[in-house]
Amino acid sequence: QVQLVESGGGLVQAGDSLRLSCLTSGRTFINYAMGWFRQAPGKEREFVAAITWASGSTTYADSMKGRFTISRDNAKKTVYLQMNSLKPEDTALYYCALSGATYRYTSPQYYDYWGRGTQVTVSS
Repeated sequence: QVQLVESGGGLVQAGDSLRLSCLTSGRTFINYAMGWFRQAPGKEREFVAAITWASGSTTYADSMKGRFTISRDNAKKTVYLQMNSLKPEDTALYYCALSGATYRYTSPQYYDYWGRGTQVTVSS
């Protein structure tokens, strides 16, 4: 049974930072990729970043580069998303997801397991 549990969301002001965490459990993910996605009300789920457990290699959405950083702690089985210089348009429900492949896909259809999400709200 794979479980992904996000935490770290909250209400912040524009320019602030947040670090999201995704605690994984259930099996070994070392050969797979983990991704962060977000979804704002009325919008489609959007790719944010992905990381391969084994190598630590990363992929980012162009609009997130330079502000967001994805990382992982293999020992803690946790993936993080550090978000800096937050903007009101970053307001969304943020999900972590596990892919069944090593490749860091940017489309949510390639991710098999999802957490329930953590809400990030950025006020102006």
